[in-house]
Amino acid sequence: MCCMMGRLGGYFALIPATVLLTVSFFVLVTLQKIVSEKLKFFGVVIVVLLWLSALLVFSSGMSAARTNRPFMRCPMMEMMKAKQALMDREQAPGMPMRPGMPGSEKQR
Repeated sequence: MCCMMGRLGGYFALIPATVLLTVSFFVLVTLQKIVSEKLKFFGVVIVVLLWLSALLVFSSGMSAARTNRPFMRCPMMEMMKAKQALMDREQAPGMPMRPGMPGSEKQR
């Protein structure tokens, strides 16, 4: 399976968010031992960026879980849908084609 779909895929966003928060914790721990004010400021900037990226990953995953949409587009699933549409069209040749479907320009 090339990607997780639906609610389950959204909940898998917890893993990278947890990793980002763990890294930010260790950056905060090392900030306590640093003497230079410039390095402390740089460390705080890094921590804030890590927190923002963790928030972004977490919120997009929970949004995908709530709306039951895939967390990521899966090219393999897109190809399978197009192939199924082609097979459906071949089984019913008298059916009119919808505009925008693969092969709709061939029937004109």
